[in-house]
Amino acid sequence: MVRETRISVDQLVYPMFVRDGQGIREEIGSMPGQFRISVDRLAEELQQVDDLGIPAVMLFGIPDEELKDPVGTPAYAEEGIICRALREAKQQVPDLLLVADVCLCEYTDHGHCGLISQTPGESPGVDNDSTLEVLARTALTYARAGADVIAPSDMMDGRVAAIRRSLDAAELYRIPILSYAAKYASAYYGPFREAAESAPQFGDRKSYQMDPANAREALKEVQLDL
Repeated sequence: MVRETRISVDQLVYPMFVRDGQGIREEIGSMPGQFRISVDRLAEELQQVDDLGIPAVMLFGIPDEELKDPVGTPAYAEEGIICRALREAKQQVPDLLLVADVCLCEYTDHGHCGLISQTPGESPGVDNDSTLEVLARTALTYARAGADVIAPSDMMDGRVAAIRRSLDAAELYRIPILSYAAKYASAYYGPFREAAESAPQFGDRKSYQMDPANAREALKEVQLDL
């Protein structure tokens, strides 16, 4: 009666990888039994999730390779992969809670989670502050397309505030933000990077994701997002 922690199907969120194309249901090599699917196959997958009693899905988008660019334009395109998936999901299985992942790594040709800048004589790196505007624009686009929850996973400092301001300015006050508050630069994300086809084309993500050895820093990152 007084158990503090429980695990139940009604607490789960099911991740789904949606890609451009038609008739696609391709298995993810590093995730046996999991698939990348096209929007036209989405309804049947969503119905299975709903039939299992899972109340929510989290959508990750994979645009065609030729659409990717240095600034992640496909992320906030109103006819982009996630917006089309959200509209289809809302129409076909309206009772499911739709969580939209917000990051740029799937949409940039360099595979990093933010915009790239380079000072002469130095290696290129992610520009935290210029990325915030793109993340906020992406979040607003997803909310207007039907997302019930916005889930930024990019690990840019200040992204939660930027997204909140963007949503509130559009009078979308009731859309909650589910932040990946403490995300580590870890090999454990390898299968995800394969699934989302989002591996960085140069360098790594250690300048904006966390050192796995740092627990106190994780609490600081959580507090920053709060």
